[in-house]
Amino acid sequence: MSKKRREIPVFDHPIIETHCHLDYLKDRPLEETLDQSQRVNIEKVITIAVSPDNLARVRELSNMTPWLYGTQGIHPHEAEQYSDATEAEIRTHAGDNKIVAVGEIGLDYFYDNADRSIQREVFRRQLQIACDTDRPVVIHSREADDDTIEILREFEQSLTRRGVIHSFTSGPGLAQYALDQGWCLGFNGITTFNKAENVRDIVRMSPIEQILLETDAPFLTPVPYRGRENAPFYLPFVAEKIAEVKELPLDEVVATTYHNSLRTFFPEQ
Repeated sequence: MSKKRREIPVFDHPIIETHCHLDYLKDRPLEETLDQSQRVNIEKVITIAVSPDNLARVRELSNMTPWLYGTQGIHPHEAEQYSDATEAEIRTHAGDNKIVAVGEIGLDYFYDNADRSIQREVFRRQLQIACDTDRPVVIHSREADDDTIEILREFEQSLTRRGVIHSFTSGPGLAQYALDQGWCLGFNGITTFNKAENVRDIVRMSPIEQILLETDAPFLTPVPYRGRENAPFYLPFVAEKIAEVKELPLDEVVATTYHNSLRTFFPEQ
């Protein structure tokens, strides 16, 4: 007989899912996922754009309910698909009421799905959109710490709102640079993985006031549900792990990361 998995904890304080991909979920109807997310007190969900093909779908999803939001941006994997028309679409919709950030943008030298020089160009062009539209940024950086820092330094003065380096798995150098510059770092189910001590080290060095919670669903499902498709309703397990690693009361972690999310993406609330 298989060991029964823990029930998903429900906190008194609401939490915000700052990074998932609702249009990638396959295991259950979207309405069921959203209903279960609300049952574990997830107050808001941000679904992330990654390619020219899903910009419009993210906007559509963000308008399904008052508590769904989206972003507009092109992931580094898709950098070679970036065009003037794509840029115009992002610019047109970056200021929409339900669009809260430019992203997911950045550099990925691990998979190298796009030429690195093109990745850098597209990263810069989208950072400029964020500058011009006064939006925060959702950044993806993998095995590209030095170039990420170099490019962000170019925008230190013009980028008035920061944002988050999501699913942070980079080294302490990029972490410290980002924290010093006022960025948040996003952590997800990776923090629960046995071999992710490097990520937990970054959690330890990060002020709780600069940490955001995310799932990156459908990827990176946290223990004890690893092996299943991830979903926003597993976010409480990430909060528990952050509290454990930082040796802080769970209610403090939940409340502080909630306010971090509001400050980053919903400053008017």
